[in-house]
Amino acid sequence: MSDEIPQPNTEILKELIVYRMPFGKYKDWLITDLPVSYLEWFEREGFPAGKLGMLLSTMYEIRLNDLMFLIDGLKKIYRR
Repeated sequence: MSDEIPQPNTEILKELIVYRMPFGKYKDWLITDLPVSYLEWFEREGFPAGKLGMLLSTMYEIRLNDLMFLIDGLKKIYRR
């Protein structure tokens, strides 16, 4: 059994910070800025296929598990 702590994939975290919602009520909102209720709706109804669905489900898990600290520092770097 390894004692290594898994590290987050920073490329996915960077994508969350710059990727914009391509459709719907929150079109053009950054994924990290989407309301939790919107992410919860997708969780209930099903996330879209592909990259967008992966990013939305990742953001949902981050919010659900109170892990926003993982991207807070990156926001300062990549949002200029």
